[in-house]
Order: sequence, then structure tokens, then C-alpha cells
Amino acid sequence: MDDKEKYEMEFVIQASPSLIYQYISTPSGLSEWFADNVNSRGELFTFIWDGSEEQAKLLTKKSGERVKFRWLSDDEDGATYYFEIRIQVDEITKDVSLMITDFAEDDEIEEGKMLWENQIGSLKQVLGSR
Repeated sequence: MDDKEKYEMEFVIQASPSLIYQYISTPSGLSEWFADNVNSRGELFTFIWDGSEEQAKLLTKKSGERVKFRWLSDDEDGATYYFEIRIQVDEITKDVSLMITDFAEDDEIEEGKMLWENQIGSLKQVLGSR
């Protein structure tokens, strides 16, 4: 298995951190923008897209701030990869950003970034943010 590279992205979002948190931490919120449908049983989340499903384990959740998941397929391989969605507020300007941390194989990083740009674009539409 090839080693995956970590990459990070930042998206400025005009919405309150508490509202954004609802959309990144709950199955109903995530199904508005991240996947067609999301179900959870405890810390196990099932993401459904076009009839295919992926399961992820909720690793950490800090209220109003961040969520971190690991795909079960990575977990079974003993890999330590994860994806994290973190809300960051600039102390001075009070600008709100969504920080994405994810992993992809070298030749898939650009594709991964495009996917996140599309997903966050959908989130911004749901939030009514520019």
C-alpha cells in the first residue's frame, strides 16, 4: 500500500461557528452537503452516495470546534489516516474558516482537493454563505 500524503485546505465561510458545527457533526447536517444520506450508530457513521456506502468511525468531536473521522477501510488496514473538519475563527477579524485535513495518495491529492472544494461549495449553498 502506498503511503498517503497529508494535505490541508482552508475555506472562508460567512456563517456562525455554532451553525457550521451542526452541519459538520450531525448525520442530518452532513447529509445536507457531504453525502446523499448519513446514518450513525454511536461513533460509527455510514455515508451513502449514489447507492454506494462507506463507513467511518468518529475519532474525536470537540463541541463547536472540530470533528475527526477515519474510514473503516483505512482502520482495517491499520492505517492512521483520517479526515478532520475544523472551525477556525480569526481572533482579530472574527472571520470564520473551515480547515480541512485529509490524506490521499500522491497522484490523487488534486482530485481530493477538487472533491473538497465541491463539497464545501455545497455546504456554503446550504448555509447561504458566499
